[in-house]
Amino acid sequence: MRVVEFWRTVFVLFALLINGKAEVYIVTMEGEPVISYTGGIPGFEATAVESDEKLDATSQLVTSYAQHLEQKHDMLLDSLFDRGTYKKLYSYKHLINGFAVHTSPEQAETLRRAPDVKSVERDWKVRRLTTHTPQFLGLPTGVWPTGGGFDKAGEDIIIGFVDSGIFPRHPSFGSPSSDPYGPLPKYRGKCEVDPDTKREFCNGKIIGAQHFAEAAIAAGAFNPSIDFASPMDGDGHGSHTAAIAAGNNGIPVRIHGHEFGKASGMAPRARIAVYKALYRLFGGFIADVVAAIDQAVHDGVDILSLSVGPNSPPATTKTTYLNPFDITLLGAVKAGVFVAQAAGNGGPFPKTLVSYSPWITSVAAAIDDRRYKNHLYLGNGKILPGIGLSPSTHPNQTYTLVAANDVLLDSSVMKYSPSDCQRPEVLNKNLVEGNVLICGYSFNFVVGTASIKKVSETAKSLGAIGFVLAVENVSPGTKFDPVPVGIPGILITDVTKSMDLIDYYNTSTPRDWTGRVKSFKGTGSIGNGLMPILYKSAPQVALFSARGPNIKDFSFQDADLLKPDILAPGSLIWAAWSPNGTDEPNYVAMKLVTATPFDYGSGHVNPRSALDPGLIFDAGYEDYLGFLCTTPGIDAHEIRNYTNAPCNYTMGHPSNLNTPSITISHLVKTQTVSRTVTNVAEEETYVITARMQPAVAIEANPPAMTLRPGASRKFTVSLTVRSVTGTYSFGEILMKGSRGHQGAGGSGDPVCFQLSS
Repeated sequence: MRVVEFWRTVFVLFALLINGKAEVYIVTMEGEPVISYTGGIPGFEATAVESDEKLDATSQLVTSYAQHLEQKHDMLLDSLFDRGTYKKLYSYKHLINGFAVHTSPEQAETLRRAPDVKSVERDWKVRRLTTHTPQFLGLPTGVWPTGGGFDKAGEDIIIGFVDSGIFPRHPSFGSPSSDPYGPLPKYRGKCEVDPDTKREFCNGKIIGAQHFAEAAIAAGAFNPSIDFASPMDGDGHGSHTAAIAAGNNGIPVRIHGHEFGKASGMAPRARIAVYKALYRLFGGFIADVVAAIDQAVHDGVDILSLSVGPNSPPATTKTTYLNPFDITLLGAVKAGVFVAQAAGNGGPFPKTLVSYSPWITSVAAAIDDRRYKNHLYLGNGKILPGIGLSPSTHPNQTYTLVAANDVLLDSSVMKYSPSDCQRPEVLNKNLVEGNVLICGYSFNFVVGTASIKKVSETAKSLGAIGFVLAVENVSPGTKFDPVPVGIPGILITDVTKSMDLIDYYNTSTPRDWTGRVKSFKGTGSIGNGLMPILYKSAPQVALFSARGPNIKDFSFQDADLLKPDILAPGSLIWAAWSPNGTDEPNYVAMKLVTATPFDYGSGHVNPRSALDPGLIFDAGYEDYLGFLCTTPGIDAHEIRNYTNAPCNYTMGHPSNLNTPSITISHLVKTQTVSRTVTNVAEEETYVITARMQPAVAIEANPPAMTLRPGASRKFTVSLTVRSVTGTYSFGEILMKGSRGHQGAGGSGDPVCFQLSS
């Protein structure tokens, strides 16, 4: 059978070479997918779900109609092309109606002209976008007790991770023998078997594990030796995100023999369903990601966690909201699945978001209140502060300091930038052994050609007691991330303190007339950098976190929609990693500036308030359709092409979408927007106050309202240009309840406007 498959593949490749360079294309078809099919085809009853209703993929109606769609895909291809001149990779049936095919550009043009074909788009690439974090978010005392404690928090919730897979043998994903997981009939996913070990990836905690790589294989990007043709995590990222969200509670974090505490996922009893579609070297392809999402919703996940996004705005569509990826996620939301997506890693520059659509909760990355510090103690009595997740040198003992440039084996190796301490073979082990090695922090560390891990390895291989990395040149306000190392090590981040070290070293190091060191006299010791210091400070937006304003098209026109939606811990998080992973943290420059809603959205996540918000801003599938139908530049035909739905109503202006934020990209004269709040608590009276920067006048009406349990009430916000500045103005609307509730998130709702004459 394998021989037959091999020759079939060879024949397909040969045929494609004749017809031109093959590509992967995503084809969407006329006809509704499972979630929106309302009937009308003889022999197939309706399968459509109401907004936010879970899809029952086990029903005979659903399976029958899904098979019908797949047969239509196959029939179309068979009618147009000879067998062996193309390869269908996936049929999409549940959230969108279409398929992915590996074929020539000429055949793609034939498909575009074929009846019942709505669009043909070339596949595009995507990229990969904790111990103290539960306490920082108030989970152990404010959230977990309401759900039965940490050992029940997230019980029977299934989180689907579309990422780089999972390392199933990590203790964060173990199934506890004291309280084993029972069966969960609502989940219909499967567990692949590791082709090498023949072991299943599932264990009760991990409830499903599948991988998707057909598009990656067709594109020639897949390497089985490092990418693994299984759900095995070949990168580390997937294991990390799964552990942060749903890893077991109380898992010791041990690095280089030191325990940094005990880690826990935010919902430690939740189940994990793995849908691997990302890979170490190339990221992934939309065709694989869409297949993974479609399968996850079919299988019955409750939540989709996506640390994946496009490399750039989709160039093949007029708007960022309408493409196979975002529309697949709209279908997931319609099917009752909550979708959270990382905002992206393109920060700190504006308009770097890769999560655009209102039906997706886009999450920016924050740094929490935990810091790691260390100190270098010099022989002259000076104490220099720095950072370094490392053990200390031997207590009550000092060691000789030697600089990398002074222990070279040959002066000709200067071309290798030896002060970076990346190449142990160019340094004299006899001079380094038993001493503290001083290295220089250069631009190589910023661009990634040098790493702190390599410095540590160099020092260790040469027998050094420890190392010091001195920063001699850096921009004001720069911050650095700590990196765990196994031997004593410290980074002196303050330039003036680095100069104190260098001055002490130079004055205590006698040299001959050629500059060669006669003897090393400087001494020092390194403190313990393994203990965290907790600051009671507001969270900071991580440097890498992507920024708004949100864009609505490939020309980067501003959207009337705030992104990111919220801010949550996403930097320096202790969590699981895969031994197959190669990524490592490094020192990254970060300049602190005042953040705006384009950085943090509606504010930092507050899990305790989310359990009892008082008021909610409710929006569903029909509202998102209305948003699309109201957005300028999108015609109704294009919307129907992607959603199979007509534009039955609009909301006047996109800013009227019922989100807990208001964004107007171009404010002219006066504009009034409306919001509807629903009370999910007891009867309460709310007082509404509003404030804005001086360029805009703001008025909320009514100034107060009383809502009974379950009642909804509309209010309006009027905004008037006072002065034209050409920049965004920011403000806040605060809804303070008589029973103590505040707005939808506890910190007010940001409003942003760009002024135009």
